[in-house]
Amino acid sequence: MYHTVEQVISKIKEATISNERKTDLQVLIDYVQNKKVSNQEILLNFICTHNSRRSQFSQIWAYVAASYYNISIGSYSGGVEITAFNERAVASLERFGFKISSEGVTNPIYNVSFDSETKPLEMFSKLYDDEANPKENFAAVMTCAHADENCPFVAGCDKRIPVRYNDPKEFDDTPLEKSMYDYRSYEIACEMFYVFSKIK
Repeated sequence: MYHTVEQVISKIKEATISNERKTDLQVLIDYVQNKKVSNQEILLNFICTHNSRRSQFSQIWAYVAASYYNISIGSYSGGVEITAFNERAVASLERFGFKISSEGVTNPIYNVSFDSETKPLEMFSKLYDDEANPKENFAAVMTCAHADENCPFVAGCDKRIPVRYNDPKEFDDTPLEKSMYDYRSYEIACEMFYVFSKIK
């Protein structure tokens, strides 16, 4: 694992999560645990409106956390509209120590890696039912209120789980932009590590 990512993880593991939030996350924990116990694939599709910030952070950190705890999962993300993996979110991940390369202009494909051995995650904005995502037997993890409220039916999912986060977009082009993107990424990372630390 890259040194900076490793340092971030050591801090993440010491983070405190409120009891109220633990209750919200327990639904996701139970889903993952039940799949593991029954020897079924664990497929998580993190869904947000534009698939540009929160859902991308969630896909990446869930995969890192699962890898850290040696739990095999398929981690995906999508939206109800196609935009692009926001460059501010990409920059935040780079500050956390991820190695990132990209190709394309309008909706670039980003290859994101956290160590030198694991195949990089291929990240780009896509619809939640894109061909790159699972079609059945997956959890639809709704990471924003808008998508959760405006996408009442996700075809193929066997569980719909709201795990909402505030959008760092509201701080774009302000003095707080970098710190709030990093805060949101860190918050999501802490919660994903908490979830996978509970899997037996």
